[in-house]
Amino acid sequence: MDHQHHEHHRHEPVSSQRGRHSHHTQEHAGHDHGAMSMPGSPHQKGHDSTGGHDEHAGHHTEDFLKRFWLCLAVSIPILLLSHMIQQWLGFELTFTADKYVLLLLSSFIYFYGGWPFLAGMVRELKWKNPGMMTLVAVAISSAYIYSVAVVFGLKGMDFFWELATLIDIMLLGHWLEMKSQMAASRALESLVALMPSVVHVERNGQVTDIPLQDLQNKDIVLVKPGEKIPADGLILEGKSDINESMLTGESVPVKKSKDNKVIGGAVNGDGALRIQVAGAGNDSYLNKVINMVQSAQGAKSQTQNLANQVAKWLTIISISVGVITFIVWLSAGKELSFALERMVTVMVTSCPHALGVAIPLVVAISTTLSAIHGLLIRNRTAFENAHKITTVIFDKTGTLTKGSHEVQQVIPLGNDYSADEILQYAAALQQNSEHHIAHGIMKKLREKNLVLWPSTDFKYMQGVGVTGLVNGKTVVAAGPNYFKQENKTLPPIPADVDQSTDTVNFVLIENTPVGIITLADSIRESAAEVIAALKAMNIKSFLLTGDNEQVAAAVANKLNMDGYLANVLPHEKQNKVKEFQDKGEVVAMTGDGVNDAPALAMADVGIAIGSGTDVAAETADIILVNSDPKDVVQMISFGRETYRKMIQNLIWAVGYNVVAIPLAAGILYPKFMLSPAMGAVLMSLSTIIVAINAKLLKVK
Repeated sequence: MDHQHHEHHRHEPVSSQRGRHSHHTQEHAGHDHGAMSMPGSPHQKGHDSTGGHDEHAGHHTEDFLKRFWLCLAVSIPILLLSHMIQQWLGFELTFTADKYVLLLLSSFIYFYGGWPFLAGMVRELKWKNPGMMTLVAVAISSAYIYSVAVVFGLKGMDFFWELATLIDIMLLGHWLEMKSQMAASRALESLVALMPSVVHVERNGQVTDIPLQDLQNKDIVLVKPGEKIPADGLILEGKSDINESMLTGESVPVKKSKDNKVIGGAVNGDGALRIQVAGAGNDSYLNKVINMVQSAQGAKSQTQNLANQVAKWLTIISISVGVITFIVWLSAGKELSFALERMVTVMVTSCPHALGVAIPLVVAISTTLSAIHGLLIRNRTAFENAHKITTVIFDKTGTLTKGSHEVQQVIPLGNDYSADEILQYAAALQQNSEHHIAHGIMKKLREKNLVLWPSTDFKYMQGVGVTGLVNGKTVVAAGPNYFKQENKTLPPIPADVDQSTDTVNFVLIENTPVGIITLADSIRESAAEVIAALKAMNIKSFLLTGDNEQVAAAVANKLNMDGYLANVLPHEKQNKVKEFQDKGEVVAMTGDGVNDAPALAMADVGIAIGSGTDVAAETADIILVNSDPKDVVQMISFGRETYRKMIQNLIWAVGYNVVAIPLAAGILYPKFMLSPAMGAVLMSLSTIIVAINAKLLKVK
């Protein structure tokens, strides 16, 4: 898999996409994390809230961590200087002006540690959409302003240690949340990686090497065996088997000769080609795929973070209750300090400590657990949506099948040669070829531990087969075309060979057909188990392939799938996914090729098979590292479990507030009064419970 870094000058969309991302990044520079997935915000449209911050995202995330460590260090002396902590731990630490030292240290934490939340509140209020940031900012500001007033003579107890721990926990919670979010998509760079960097061009009768970006339409290029085709065009001279599987999903290399069209990015087989360029740069098929990926990613539905919704209501309720509490106690004749203390207690108690970590902690744990089990989550929102999946669409080649042609049968014709000898004769020739049939035959020879015989006078017959001398005999290994070419009668093919799915290769020794070797793209061992497991989960499964109707039907029926879509051209895959979505289905798409990239981006959940191309992995929301379709089932069940944990945590975090806010307001006064310190302890306790619940998450 080609992971090397490619020059920025290739393909304009890459740089424009990069520019688009960095523009967004600057807009988010105020560290307003909570605002990222706000509905109706000016940044929401066309910008995936779970990612898309490009290279700045790393600095953004690390900023929260840096603030956390600095604030944590400053929190230690604050705790030691706080009278409440001293009373609890039974020690005394006082000196002249100690309260001013406490004020100074707390001011640093409030302004430095609290800055992302204060900036976030300003932005949320500007968007008329108060959420988590507003609630945190109001709580820390209430605690800070009240504590400053206490230092300068207001009767009451300061909230400095509650303020410090509150900011520490919120910074850590936000860092955890951001850490678990996907990195900006590098799909387009992976697509560009399919193109060669240097092209052999014929100019003034001379062949010169030029950089890809200098290639123009009407240029004549030479493509050597094994090289990538640099642009769409027309073959002027030469014949070759061209592997377009990365672009079209067609599992078998396609025979191309004079006047046939070729696609940029495809891999040339063992023939040399002279091509006239018809689609350089922006006109190329590959570039159209790039644009499809771009638009599909931009259109991915925004799933609003549930915690943000809850935080929004909690903000409105706690601020309202805080203000009402203040007015009620003041109207009831209580002194200003008492009314203020009650209001601040409400603010501190209702601050979403537990809510702040309820989601990010589950996300961080689930992301780590997934990675350990071979599921890489790149898009958190899509993973959280896994519990809603109703249909899974599988790409055939390389996903449900192994993507490699394997020998199915070796059938002797007559009694002169055994099956093993036929395989040895064929392998002796095929060792000189790079064809997919040759790979399959060589693999079978190795599996059977048979001796590889030498061969001489090897000759490749374009689109027909191979020939040479083995053990002093003339041997041919070829397809049915050989008999047509030589005007020979095609030997009868046994009835148990399924010609709709199998590739048939004949072995002839001294012009006599002695055996048949059949090869097929074999179905993965776990595929049937996967389809059965999905059925048990009430999830429908469909096969999507560029292959013909017979092949598609054979695979779908063998696996007992709900249906198949055959002869689907690459650009149509995205539309097929959309058709299912238009019927109200929540679609997961599983694929591994470049041609799957737009469909992976369009699907509600895009799942890439890890052994596939970089671009599929970069466009997908979830990558199955082990390339095992069974992991699709594991991913969906784990997604369901993760969602369940999130809901449990949200219920706990909100339930705690339902009980704590009235107590903080003084509803049971004078029988019971929840002190600000006790409110902070209850809040911390609810956070611990939420954290323990998140830790209980397991991959089944």
